[in-house]
Amino acid sequence: MDALITYVDGNDPVWQEQYESCFHQKPLAKRYRDWGTLRYLLRGVETCMPFIDNVFLVVSSKSQVPSWVDTGKVRVVLHSDIMPFGSLPTFNSTSIEMFLHRAPGLGEEFIYFNDDMFPVSKCAPDDFFPDGRPAIAFSKCLFTGGMYRKQVRNSDLLARRALGMDGGLIYVRPQHICSPMLRSESEACFQAVEDEILSRLSPTRTVSNVNQYLFLDYLYYQGKAVNRKISNRHLSYAVHSVSRICDNILHPSTKLICVNDVRLADGLYEKYKALVTRAFSERFPIKSRFEI
Repeated sequence: MDALITYVDGNDPVWQEQYESCFHQKPLAKRYRDWGTLRYLLRGVETCMPFIDNVFLVVSSKSQVPSWVDTGKVRVVLHSDIMPFGSLPTFNSTSIEMFLHRAPGLGEEFIYFNDDMFPVSKCAPDDFFPDGRPAIAFSKCLFTGGMYRKQVRNSDLLARRALGMDGGLIYVRPQHICSPMLRSESEACFQAVEDEILSRLSPTRTVSNVNQYLFLDYLYYQGKAVNRKISNRHLSYAVHSVSRICDNILHPSTKLICVNDVRLADGLYEKYKALVTRAFSERFPIKSRFEI
């Protein structure tokens, strides 16, 4: 079983120059800001998920790889390794997600992490792949307000189309946490609706995009996914105090947490970053094998 992480460092000058040359404006800090927590995601994987064989880090260029990452232990995958040349550069995670299963050397069973998702307590392989079937909770939805829900709806409809099914008013939404996936099933889904996937790629997010839920929905509608919640807590700086977030890092009651960024003044961001990285360093003080 492998772990695959998508990562972006919005402070990288090479990345910033590329973004500004494409859009003639500075990137939105909330979406691309680096909280300095990637090392603790990797420490969490090693400490809490010792069954993980390989870790893949998906980035836009080599300049995005932090200097402390041991590239002999972490398999670096560039966007250009998996995506069509005509779709690059891209700053849209949903477009990148369409090609993650094509990372060279990726195992059949893999878990996809955004870089704001962290294992914080001991996990077992069966938490993610009981009897070889991906396990994640699916909820049924009706309303589609906002870009995110529209992308989720698009993904549901396209998964059904890949299986020759009709659409419906109700759509499913997988749990917002790391995603257990099967490489071969993701490729089969991709090939079934390749033209439509390619037509929906864009350099930034739009309401026409599909996201990685396409591949989870494809499993769900075939009965190849287990509809079961992964133990997690979803935290956001918009609604949770930084002290509560730190408490969930230091004294977790779930196996994973997701910590979402929001618009923050620079001073507040620096203050919160210092507190959160200190909490993570106390929770995972020992270097992982993925660090130099």
